[in-house]
Amino acid sequence: MSTSKISLTTSENNLKVFLLDVVKAFEEKNKSEEKLILRFAGGWVRDKLLDIPSNDIDVAINSMTGSVFTQQVQSFLKDDTNLEKYNLSALDVGRCYQTAANPEKSKHLETSTMTIMGYDIDFVNLRKETYSLESRNPVMEFGTPEEDALRRDCTINSLFYNIHTDEVEDYACGLNDLAEKRIKTPLEPKVTFMDDPLRILRLIRFANRLNFTIDPTCEAYINDPEVMNAFHRKITRERVQVEVFKMLKGQNPHGALQYFDRLGLYNEIFTDTGAKHIPIPDIKYWRRAYDCLQELIFDTSLSQTLLQSYAETAWLLAAYTPWSTVQELPNFYGKARLAWGAEAAQVINLKESILRADDWVKERDTVGNFIRKLDHQGHWRLQVVFAILVEAMGDQQITKANQFERHLDLWKKFIHHLEEMDLMNPMSIKNLVDGKILAEVFGLKPGKWVAPVLEFCMNWTLRNPDVNDRTEVIKEVKKKRHELGIPPS
Repeated sequence: MSTSKISLTTSENNLKVFLLDVVKAFEEKNKSEEKLILRFAGGWVRDKLLDIPSNDIDVAINSMTGSVFTQQVQSFLKDDTNLEKYNLSALDVGRCYQTAANPEKSKHLETSTMTIMGYDIDFVNLRKETYSLESRNPVMEFGTPEEDALRRDCTINSLFYNIHTDEVEDYACGLNDLAEKRIKTPLEPKVTFMDDPLRILRLIRFANRLNFTIDPTCEAYINDPEVMNAFHRKITRERVQVEVFKMLKGQNPHGALQYFDRLGLYNEIFTDTGAKHIPIPDIKYWRRAYDCLQELIFDTSLSQTLLQSYAETAWLLAAYTPWSTVQELPNFYGKARLAWGAEAAQVINLKESILRADDWVKERDTVGNFIRKLDHQGHWRLQVVFAILVEAMGDQQITKANQFERHLDLWKKFIHHLEEMDLMNPMSIKNLVDGKILAEVFGLKPGKWVAPVLEFCMNWTLRNPDVNDRTEVIKEVKKKRHELGIPPS
């Protein structure tokens, strides 16, 4: 084991001293041959060494469960003298929550969570894990620091900060890998991946988030047939979804998609290869789609117009772009299911008509209704984004990442045309009348006659965007009463 020192902030040091006093109070009341030792573990240690602020701390305990230790904390805080010593109030120490083991959420062991001095702390005992061939849910036992370190997903997450010695303890060469900006498994990669194949995605997530590289030996085993078989056998699609969404919501979603593409994981992640009769999308030119979205985001005018607060969803669209050519889309991810393939083609056709200056695209009501029919869920701007990505993926003139300017410039012309017509937010355009108003005006009961009249009114509203007085459209309806098939009163 190698060690290193760490520099604590004042608040971190106060927390450390507080926990040491809890340990001291416990040991004064309970004589035991084995000393009670607390270690800050995993992500907090990694982030601290990388100078990344973090208020989430996992505290690993050598000789008792997290639940038992939090009871000691609560007992310690019942003494007003201790509260005064640390200048604590009830607001400084949150309630204790017990989190049951839930392997489907990557919670393999019961933890106890408390908020102390502004830090969210999970207390858990050191453990070792034994896996079966059929499950990623291990049999848990109390373990040593080394056993706990070796069971983790990667070496940089296996570091401990021993609050008693003020030393960083390294049982898996994590310090060296941290210095080399390398993501590597503590054990042989195949062993780590076979035990819990979800670690493949976790390694990618950390490499992408920290801008580290995955060790080539680890990469070599990612597509190992036995590992992939275990991936499909042990990991639910819901767990895959959680890891992928974390990456797409992170700071570098483009890098995550690059990893999936380069490592040949697209179908493992976005296609249920274990299901029967599921089509496999063509991903040969998928890179054009996610590279195009990256360029679109870099283009301030386009991103402000199209993405607004939907950047995360846009990356999900980029992930699913290869499915745009598949006729039937399986519902892998619930609400994330894309049913926009055919609609993307219609958006592209509208763009082409605008660029050709076809007569029909000069009519605001015609274009407005065309868009409103596509925009049935109120996501017109995202539909445009998806169409841009679909077209980019099929554009054979795009061979390099820097060749998207021409492609995006054409879409800018399309958007400019719609902005001049004030049609970029078509669902915000409301009809000046409704069925109830029409029924009152004509003294009739609502019936089949209402729908075509409302359509006429909507068209009139689109042609006359500056008119907000409903009496004007009602006048037009009265003129066309016979043509519109409005029954006699």
